[in-house]
Parts: sequence; C-alpha cells; structure tokens
Amino acid sequence: MATEKPFVAVVLYESASDSPDYRTLYREDFVLVFARDEEEAREMARQRAERESGSHHNERGELITLSLKHIVDVAPALDDDLGRGGDLYARHFTDFDAYRRFEPLLSEKD
Repeated sequence: MATEKPFVAVVLYESASDSPDYRTLYREDFVLVFARDEEEAREMARQRAERESGSHHNERGELITLSLKHIVDVAPALDDDLGRGGDLYARHFTDFDAYRRFEPLLSEKD
C-alpha cells in the first residue's frame, strides 16, 4: 500500500456577475492535498474546487458566481516532510514584463 505524499494543486476560478458594472475576476489558489499518486491528487483537487464553486450575494446585493475555470497544475510538493515547513511549489517563466503586468502585488518600483 502506497503512503500518502503532499501534492500542490494550482486551481483557477472565475468570479462573474450579471451586474452591468461588475468586472470579471480570476482567483488562483494553491491547494495542498495528500494522496498516493498524482491522479488521486488531481481528483481530490477537482472535488475540492467543485465544492468551493457556487453563488452568493455581495454587500450590494449582486449575485456573484464563483466557478472552477481550470486545474492548472498538480505536482508533488518540493519537500515531502512539511511538518516544520518547507517548499511547496515552484514554477518558471521567461517573460518578466508579462508577470509584472499580471501580478498586482509586484511593485512598479522593482
């Protein structure tokens, strides 16, 4: 019997509304699951993302709908033993300017 290992799933959601002034938002979650293999981890991430999906009314009474857009990646955590912390996930890219435009937390001063 295989033991469970930590996996990280990158899950992309879309938040939409029928309100005319609502601007569609996207949310990227990094989800930690423990599974025997990548296939099981992917299924666990999908089930969790579907449970997260749904609708609610915001403070202005607008109906907001959060839906699963895509499971972007599922990969083993970089460290197997996370009991005291560790590295979870890394991804690489080649276009820093595109990343700067995408990432709202990245300061324009950098």
